Formats: sequence, C-alpha cells, structure tokens
Amino acid sequence: MVKAADTRGPAPDPPPIARTSGTRILVVGGGYVGMYTALRLQRKLRQEIARGEAEILMISPDPYMTYQPFLPEAAAGSISPAHVVVPLRRILDRCRIVIGEVTAVEHAKRTARVNTLATEEEGAGAIEVTYDELVIAPGSVSRTLPIPGLAEYAIGFKTLEEAIGLRNHVIEQMDIASSTRDPAIRDAALTFVFVGGGYAGVEALGELEDMARYTARYYHNIKPADLKWILVEATDRILPEVGEEMGRYAIRELRSRNIDVRLTTRLESCENRIAVLSDGSRFPARTVVWTAGVRPAPLLAATDLPLDERGRLRCTARLTVDGVEHAWAAGDAAAVPDIASSTPGADCPPNAQHAVRQTKVLAGNIVASLRGRPLDELDEYAHRYVGSVASLGLHRGVAHVYGRKLKGYPAWLMHRIYHLSRVPTVNRKARVLAEWTLAGLFKREIVSLGSLEHPRAEFARAAGEGPGPGGPHPPKGRPHTPKNGPHTPKRGPHTPKDSPPDTPESTPGDSGSRGG
Repeated sequence: MVKAADTRGPAPDPPPIARTSGTRILVVGGGYVGMYTALRLQRKLRQEIARGEAEILMISPDPYMTYQPFLPEAAAGSISPAHVVVPLRRILDRCRIVIGEVTAVEHAKRTARVNTLATEEEGAGAIEVTYDELVIAPGSVSRTLPIPGLAEYAIGFKTLEEAIGLRNHVIEQMDIASSTRDPAIRDAALTFVFVGGGYAGVEALGELEDMARYTARYYHNIKPADLKWILVEATDRILPEVGEEMGRYAIRELRSRNIDVRLTTRLESCENRIAVLSDGSRFPARTVVWTAGVRPAPLLAATDLPLDERGRLRCTARLTVDGVEHAWAAGDAAAVPDIASSTPGADCPPNAQHAVRQTKVLAGNIVASLRGRPLDELDEYAHRYVGSVASLGLHRGVAHVYGRKLKGYPAWLMHRIYHLSRVPTVNRKARVLAEWTLAGLFKREIVSLGSLEHPRAEFARAAGEGPGPGGPHPPKGRPHTPKNGPHTPKRGPHTPKDSPPDTPESTPGDSGSRGG
C-alpha cells in the first residue's frame, strides 16, 4: 500500500504541560493507590498548594476510580454502575487531572511521555511532562495465556465496562435460548464457563447465577435447571484467602446450586465457542469469562526504574523505588516487602487491603520528604493481614476475619457492611445503601441494555441502510453481535496472546481482592 506523503512536515517537539514554579508531584494512575495517595496529599499539602509551592498532577486513562469489590453486584443489577465509580475531578478538587495514558517514563530526566485524548487530533505526538516527585501506580491488567480462542471469545471481569457488558451478554444469551429452535444453539447459549477460582471469578459467578436464576422465571421456556454454570480452577481449592475450611464450604455452597466446580483443571481451548478442559470435557459455550489472575501494567517495562522477575517495581518498606530517589510506588505494580510476615523475603500480596493502607504511609512519607526528613527516618509499611470476606450471591457468603469464621447470611452481611464502610465519599455510601434498601423492597431489574455498547448503530442503520422508494425498513432491535463476543476492548495497551506463561488460573487476587 502506498501512503500519501505527510505534508505537515516533521512533528514539533512535544509541548510540556504548563506547570507552576512549585514542586510537582506526578501521580500515574487513578486507581486505588493513585486516587487515595492524591487525596491524602492534597489534604496534607493544602497550604503549599494554595501558595503555589506544590502541585499534584494526576494522569489517568479514566476520569474515575472503580471500586472493584462492587463489580459483581453491578453486573447482577444490585448497584447502579454510576455508583461503583468515584469521579476523580470531584474528589480531587485541589489536583490537576489529565485524562491520558503514560507511555514511557525517563526518571533520570524526570520526564514522562503522555498520550491524551487530544494528541491524535492535534497530530503533534505525545506530550512531555516534567515532574519533581513520581508516584507510579498504574495497577495491573488481566493476565492472559496463549490459549486458542481466548483472545477472540473470552470476556474479562476487571473493569466496569466488562461487568456491565457481561450482564447484558448473559441476558442476551437467555433471549437467544428462548427464541431458537436449534437445541445445540440453546445448550451453548445457556452454558457459562468461568475460569479462575479467586475473588473475581467466584463472586462474579455467584452474583450472575443468582441474577440469571431469578430472570428465568420471566421466560416461558427456560427453567433455572436449564442453565449450566461451570467454574474452572487450576489448583485444588478456591478462595484461598478465606482459609481452607471456608474454601471447602464455598465449594459445597456452589455445588448445592448445581454449579459445576472443576478443581485441578485448566482451560485448554475455547475455539469455535467450544470450551475444552484439561480433564477431557468439552462444552459448547457462548460465554467464557476469564478471571485467572493479573500482571503488572505494561507501562513499567517502558521505564528506567528497577523491576523484579515478575515485572513489578522493586520497592522498599518505605514505599520508595529501591535505589532511586524521588520515585514512589505501591499497590499491584509494586513489590513491597511484607515486614509483618513470618515468611522471610515475602512481599505484600496484591490486594485492596494492602493497597489502601499503603497509601497512608506513602502520602505521609512524601510530605515528610518534601519537608526535609531524611529517607532513613521515614515510616515503614507494616500491616498484618486480618482476614477476608467474600460474597457467593444474595444472602450467601464466607468470611475469615481476626481468626473467626463466618458463613451464610452473617458472612454476606459482614461483606456488605465492610465494603460500604470502605467505598470512598459519603455520597457514594448513601447511594449504595439506598439502592440496597430499595432492592430489598422491590423486584430485581432484569433489563439488558446491550444497545448501550453500540449507541450509533440505530442511527447509522437509518442513515446508511435506510429504505429507498418501496424498499424494506431495516430491522429494529439490537445490532448483530460479532462472533468474537460482546466485549469491546478498553482504551489502552493490547494484551498479547503470548504473554509470559505464569502458572495459569492460580494467581492471587488483584486490587479487587476482598481483604478485611
């Protein structure tokens, strides 16, 4: 292919984002660590920010922070999607927010290259951002394996878009099963395979199975027993964070609901909408949900900062990047020594419990450093894991907190109380509590809004395929879903199919882990 010559000439040098004369703290990522660190910094540096002596600049691919423990309930329709996210601009009113993606960091020069929503329109290339202090917390992305058909057919469960898309997809499959005359299509539509027995997989499966079983009562030819739910886990247990006893209870609870739990089993292929497992089973399935672990964000490989063998930033217990000045990190992207652990050389597990608590030490140390305290006098992060809670669907759960084990309704209630106390802002707490209260008084919502994923489809069909004189009108309803499923890739780097072959389906939780 011959391309037309670019008549615009060479791209100009990347323009820096205008900055004040004070110290600039660059926060990369708007997730747990990024948002909570910036929130604590703007409180501790209120006077310095007002006098122009300090500036907090956050660069995030999304204008909101997702409270991931609520994703399963958002997928099940128990919580409105808008109440699962926290708008960054509202809560970080003393910070400067730039929606974009950091593509490279050259800490030796204190610069970061950023692609914003406007850079493509401007045609000027990436923006170069300078800084004095760096907080790098890009989080993690889904860890995929080179399994045939996985990239084409599977659906993730790490973002709000994926959670809502999965809900729409499940209800759409029930519509397909209800209207088809082909038994094979019906069976495939009503088979749902979840890969990964951690928090994300088990809680998503529990909530969606509850929702689908309730929804089945409104179909004249679908019964709850017609739906086939399969959980695939590579190890010999699920929910390892709640302990072996509670993990066994969770398996019994799921199996009592006719959920097929397959332990020490891996997904080997899902080509042509057929799930092939390592135990030889084959299931025609139009739904494969991948929740089998995470890996550090690809950005880390594009920095000059030291990484460990798993691609995470090597950090100290003071949450500084090891051997590097003016660089800080925490959360999924950081290998932080767990000095409270009895295991020598252990790192803090990548979950929300540690990530949120690390931000308190992180923000305090940054402020202390700016005010002249030596690095060797900064606070060290030490937190003893107190337990975990997990939901298995409405009124069902497991918990292991401070050595006490709960199951059933008490564990489910503790799960809700804990996360209601942890979700940021009083506004969100009140809205979530109100929705839970209304959900207990009224029936579930069973509407699929799949057309939201293609908002221009109806207009484009009317404009481009409208009837001519005497021609037929275009069919109404949701546009055709391509054979590679309903998932629309989110803005950001593509996860290659040949990602490093870590142990499949057994990686511990991510920042959505339900720590107590």
